[in-house]
Amino acid sequence: MAKAIQRGIIQYQAVNIRDFAADKHKTCDDAPYGGGPGMLMLAEPIGRALEAALCGEVQKGTKSRRVIYLSPSGRPFNQAMARELAAEKELVLLCGRYEGIDQRIIDAYVDDEVSVGDYVLSSGEVAALIIIDATCRLVEQVITPASLEEESFERGLLEYPQYTRPEIYCTLKVPEVLLSGHHENIRRWRLEKRVEKTLALRPDLIRYGQERLLFDEETRKIIEEKSAQMAGRESGEGERNERD
Repeated sequence: MAKAIQRGIIQYQAVNIRDFAADKHKTCDDAPYGGGPGMLMLAEPIGRALEAALCGEVQKGTKSRRVIYLSPSGRPFNQAMARELAAEKELVLLCGRYEGIDQRIIDAYVDDEVSVGDYVLSSGEVAALIIIDATCRLVEQVITPASLEEESFERGLLEYPQYTRPEIYCTLKVPEVLLSGHHENIRRWRLEKRVEKTLALRPDLIRYGQERLLFDEETRKIIEEKSAQMAGRESGEGERNERD
């Protein structure tokens, strides 16, 4: 990302909401109406910060920039959304703290609420960094396209296992096919390993890909073969356990 910034492909600006507080103590939070634990971020400083970041577009009725609020209540962030966001010309990421932000800011400014996972963070800055990293690397010219083609989540599968020197590490050897120089065999082996890994670790991705017809004929056949093999192994293990 640093190189992308140096080359002018990506630009960013960090806005400190406390700079837009009205009092000498830079107060940005208060107790929520209706009671309850914790503090809530005030609407006024956030509104002024957003108007500055958006160059007053909301007040002028000309808002064109997408505002995303990082919230555990939001839409789950995934690779598909990262690609969607990478196509945007400009994004504004709003980070909450404490119990969150005044709902009126969400109603007036926010286009999307996005969650990076089913857990709670102390602040939205960490979540924003996740979105920035996952999104910026997909912007054109940031990374060589070939490096992105077989990553995890591309074409509905996880990435295949990778190996580098030495050939033997603690008696563990690199698979022979990777040393063969036979490009077609290597390609096939990698595809099979992608399917095996996804079936073992993320079967939900297989189901998702099947429902949305993401897989070509070769991949579908491998999925059928590997699924049958796994079912056979599980059946055999079940029989052995019953005998034991």
